[in-house]
Amino acid sequence: MSETLSVVVPDIGDFDSVDVVEVLVGVGDEVSVDQSLITLESDKASMEVPSPAAGRVIEIAVELGGQVGEGDLILTIEAAAAVAEAETVETVPAGGGAAAEAPGPAAAAEPRPPRRGRRPPPPAAGGPAATSAPPHASPAVRRFARMLGVDLRRVSGSGAKGRILREDVEGFVKEVMTGRGPRVAGAGIPPVPEIDFSKFGPVESKPLGRIRKLSAASLHRSWLNVPHVTQHDEADITDLEAFRRARLDEARERGVRLTLLAFLMKAAAATLVEFPEMNSSLAPDGESLVLKRYYNLGVAVDTPDGLVVPVVREVDRKSVYELAGELAQVSGRARERKLRPADIQGATFTISSLGGIGGTAFTPIVNAPEVGILGVSRSVRRPVYVGAGLAPRLMLPVSLSYDHRVIDGAYAVRFTTHLCSVLSDIRRVVL
Repeated sequence: MSETLSVVVPDIGDFDSVDVVEVLVGVGDEVSVDQSLITLESDKASMEVPSPAAGRVIEIAVELGGQVGEGDLILTIEAAAAVAEAETVETVPAGGGAAAEAPGPAAAAEPRPPRRGRRPPPPAAGGPAATSAPPHASPAVRRFARMLGVDLRRVSGSGAKGRILREDVEGFVKEVMTGRGPRVAGAGIPPVPEIDFSKFGPVESKPLGRIRKLSAASLHRSWLNVPHVTQHDEADITDLEAFRRARLDEARERGVRLTLLAFLMKAAAATLVEFPEMNSSLAPDGESLVLKRYYNLGVAVDTPDGLVVPVVREVDRKSVYELAGELAQVSGRARERKLRPADIQGATFTISSLGGIGGTAFTPIVNAPEVGILGVSRSVRRPVYVGAGLAPRLMLPVSLSYDHRVIDGAYAVRFTTHLCSVLSDIRRVVL
């Protein structure tokens, strides 16, 4: 009897569906254990799905350019033991009858029906939405093109068999920006002129790391698409800091380091509950808001390779001790380059804290499609009027950048005022 294995899409985190950007095998191909079968790509990362067993591919249920979701059938494999048995059967002389028992592709498992809401494969050539087959490019090039807003179907590939290279995308953008290529919506910004800096003195070329390049493209996209406004304020955290220090020994007994950031996250989540539009996203058509009833906070982490923003989930439901523990874990994975796809997905609001380094205020860039980001600078002790006299108080500068298409100035000021009020008496939230 033939043994067939159905290979399905694994856990893809918070995404309902992801793109199939490469199909690496064909029907009839022999595959080994852990050999890559297809490449999937989301807005955040790409991943290759490995084969769970050795054998022969007898059916492929996906196609290049389509979309799949968790649990969808990718392909069917005839296991190696069954393949060997089938090959032995084929050597039986005609008339022995055994060859008639060899299984065929019909024995493969039926593919699952498409997921609800799944995008169908691209229409055939000549259809209304496409004029050619999906372009041939690697996941990295596809991600690079998407960050720049380039439609790869409009780019000519110079690689083998017309494969589109990164240089092809860069050349296409350069032609558009200089007016020599086809017009692309939103590409009317003049380029910075190229300068030979070596004419003025010694120079050194240092390539940007992968994380810095990805961050640069993402930040550039957000800056161009989101009309930013930043609201600055101060929070009196004198009592909060005393409260935090009084619980350091208890935190150590729990095996966590209780930092100010854990309290900031708790205060931010409580404020987002009261100001739900700051926890929303603008719908793609610009006609409505998607109000999120969960509170997952992205936390910017400074690593040797650049800025990374892991996500801590359900902040509103966790104690500051739990948040401190999770912060330590995800920050460690970020610095060790061990973040999982789920670690960087699903944020509803972001906090970028530079207080451990310095500064008095800054303008953080909104991490679209979020609509707000909180920047935190170094706290400073200074005299503040309390009642009729001056008293030394520990003041924390906060900077809220927001998407002005969704949030207006009055709403933003109310948000920061409420946040500062919560920070001034954090016990209302954490107890």
